[in-house]
Amino acid sequence: MSRGIKAGVRLPMIFWMGTLRRISVVMLGVAFLAVLAPGAVTPATERVTVEHFVLSDSATETYRWAFLRHRAIARTAPSFSARAKTRIGFRTPELYRNVVQVLDGVRYNNGQTWIRVRLAILPNGSKGWVPRNALTAFNKTHKRLVINHATLRATLYNRGRPIFKTIIGVGQPHWPTPRGEFYVREKLSGYYAPTYGPRAFGLNARSAVLTDWPGGGFIGIHGTNEPQILPGRVSHGCVRMRNGPILRLFRLMPLGTPVQIR
Repeated sequence: MSRGIKAGVRLPMIFWMGTLRRISVVMLGVAFLAVLAPGAVTPATERVTVEHFVLSDSATETYRWAFLRHRAIARTAPSFSARAKTRIGFRTPELYRNVVQVLDGVRYNNGQTWIRVRLAILPNGSKGWVPRNALTAFNKTHKRLVINHATLRATLYNRGRPIFKTIIGVGQPHWPTPRGEFYVREKLSGYYAPTYGPRAFGLNARSAVLTDWPGGGFIGIHGTNEPQILPGRVSHGCVRMRNGPILRLFRLMPLGTPVQIR
């Protein structure tokens, strides 16, 4: 109750109209300031996409990737209110700094930018949206590796031109190498494990069968201490190469390179 107004006293209608007018002006001012405030969160109905941009494009053989700045939550849509799909760690299970392939993005008129990335989860081929500030500057490559189940060959392309070919081993029928679109998120060296040869690449692909393996059954490309078994369907899902070719590929293929397994 306002000071000086006794309980039970009926006030003139003009008093209530004036009060409502003052409240309306204040609310309008608050709404106006909310629109102008930097970083203000606008309702979903007012958020407008001002730009959609492509970051990786197979038509031009241009592919981009980035490191994680910090752990991030990948969401089903480019919004903090969208459902969380998975958490992307700062490091891989092998403790290398994590890399994501960036596909495209959207920029809103409130300044928020979201990037769609490939995820390292099952089912293979999953994608999700992360805030732009969760990623470092984008890196670019024009290279692409194709793994062919039918011919048991691997081919590396640069701007659409083949620059490397070799015979390979792939998964046995009950431990198949997954098919799909993936990317190189690790380049491993300096280890001693003759079974894996002198070098290895870690992909974001995962086995749908060996899900209880350490780290979650990730698929890799690596050398071998049994070159005589290649080519063939000989592995638990990884792609095997002879040691000479894997050393050469290690020099030619950078992080973030897309890998098509078909």
